[in-house]
Amino acid sequence: MSLISAHELSRQYGDGPGAVEAVSGVSLEIAAGEFVAVVGESGSGKSTLLTILGGLNSPTRGRYEVDGVDVYALSPNRRADFRRKYIGFVFQSFHLLPYLNLVENVMLPLAVTRMSDQDQRVRALDALARVGLADKADRRPDQVSGGEQERAAVARAIVGRTPIVLADEPTGNLDVKNGRQTIALLRSLVDQGTTVIMVTHSREYARAASRTVLLRDGRIVADGPAADEGLVETNPLAWTLAGG
Repeated sequence: MSLISAHELSRQYGDGPGAVEAVSGVSLEIAAGEFVAVVGESGSGKSTLLTILGGLNSPTRGRYEVDGVDVYALSPNRRADFRRKYIGFVFQSFHLLPYLNLVENVMLPLAVTRMSDQDQRVRALDALARVGLADKADRRPDQVSGGEQERAAVARAIVGRTPIVLADEPTGNLDVKNGRQTIALLRSLVDQGTTVIMVTHSREYARAASRTVLLRDGRIVADGPAADEGLVETNPLAWTLAGG
């Protein structure tokens, strides 16, 4: 049984002649422990799809299940509980609060749990240790590098020990060295059994995934192993995996 099952998902914005369908008829089955890269040109629907998979953006049509749970049949409060239990998020712009140190930032997802403050801190320090930042736990975001801020954002995503991590352009604000370190970190999460779904514009980083889903105009136009040389769009302006 798949951990994630999406059935004919669509998301429309607006009504009438000006309506835009950002995601159109997307169906996906993702197993536990997969590393999936979602790729495509700007405006292809990648980030919209990720917000739907994250339980943040109700589809106009279709059904979305995680671990057998119909996510959008849940009430808003129960859906928030679902996200807390199942999904960690990593964003391109880090979203670290500048007035909190790293361990306090990582503790934020635990604030609504019944864990004691001490237990929350211990859990957050463990997450920082997993990303190699244990020695910088008491520094604020402006006191560490961009790559270290991204690693702290990954620590915040995994502190809840969720089975799924969604990453939206996690290397977009990083140089090549730090980008590769972030991808290696996501790969290590997969090796430990976490399911990772990553939106990326980078061919190199997409190849680090075990599977690539290519979107165009909100639709899946290719889906297969990241290293599959046959996963190529014939349109030379489109995103390709065999080139560059």
